[in-house]
Amino acid sequence: MTLAPREQVQGHDRPPDAEPAPRSRRAPTAPPWWFALPALVLFAFVVLLPSARGVYYAFTDWDGLDPDLSFVGLDNFSAMLRDADAQQAIWHTLLIAVSITVIQNAVGLVLALGVNTAIKSRHVLRVFLFAPAVITPIVTAYLWRNLLGPDGAANSLLGAMGLGSWEQDWLGDPGLALWAVVGVIVWQYAGYSMVIFLAGLQSVPREVHEAASIDGAGPVRRFWSVTRPLLAPAFTINLMLSIIGGLKLFDQVYALTGGGPGHATDTISTLIYKDAFTLGEFGYSIALAVVLTIIVAVASTGQYLVLSRNERAAS
Repeated sequence: MTLAPREQVQGHDRPPDAEPAPRSRRAPTAPPWWFALPALVLFAFVVLLPSARGVYYAFTDWDGLDPDLSFVGLDNFSAMLRDADAQQAIWHTLLIAVSITVIQNAVGLVLALGVNTAIKSRHVLRVFLFAPAVITPIVTAYLWRNLLGPDGAANSLLGAMGLGSWEQDWLGDPGLALWAVVGVIVWQYAGYSMVIFLAGLQSVPREVHEAASIDGAGPVRRFWSVTRPLLAPAFTINLMLSIIGGLKLFDQVYALTGGGPGHATDTISTLIYKDAFTLGEFGYSIALAVVLTIIVAVASTGQYLVLSRNERAAS
C-alpha cells in the first residue's frame, strides 16, 4: 500500500544533516607592539638620547657654554677619587638613604599597626598621618626651616618647657644638620609607608590571627610568625621606594641647608647642582651624575633580588 505524502515518515526523503565543519583555530599572534611605537620614540627622544649624550659629556671638560670641548677620558672620575667633597657627598648620600629607609619604614609600620585597630578615630588618624606626604617637598622644607631655626618654634617650645639647655641651631650645627634633614624626610613620608603597610595588614585573613590566638600565641608572636611573612610584598615596595628616594634626595636638602653648613649635608645631588650651575664644571658634574645612576641601579637591583627571594620564601 502506498502511503500518502502526509503519512510518509518525516525526514525519510531528506538527506542526512551534514556534520558541522570543525572550527578553525587561530594561530596565536604576537602583541601589536607597534601601538607603543609613538611612545617609545618620544621616550627615546626625551630620555634615552639626552642621557646617552650626557654620558659622553662626562668624559669631557665641557663648561656648559663653550661649544668647543675636549675629550679627557677618565680624568673626571679620577678627580672624583681625589675630591674630598665628592667622597663626603657620597658618604652622606648613603647614610641618609639607609637612615631614611630604616627609620621611615619602622615608624610607618608602627603607625600602620596602631591605626589598624577598632578605635573610633582610626579613619581621622589615617588622614592626619598621611597628610604630610601630599605636601610639596619644597613647602615642607621651608616650613621646617623656620621651625628649626635659632629663633624657631622648636627652640621656643623647649624654652617654654624649661628645657632651654636643649635649644640648638638644628640646621646650623654640622653635627645635627644631617639628622635634622633625616627627621624632616621621615616626618613627611612615614605616612606614605604607613598606607602601604596598612593595605598589607588589611589583606591578612582574620582567621589566621584567631587560629594563632587559640594556639596560645601572644601579640608579638602573632606579628612575627603570622603577620610579618604576609607583609613581604609591602616590605618590598616600601624598602624599594625609600632607598631610591633617599639616594636621589635633593629638594629638601637644598631648601633646608643648601648642603651646609660647609659641606656637612651635601649629597651627590646637591654637589651636582653646585658644580654645574655655580662652578660651571658641567663635565665633572655629569660624571657625578653617572656615579649616582650606577649607585641607584646597583642598590635597587640588589635590594629587589634579596627582597623578592624573601617574598617567595614567605609565600
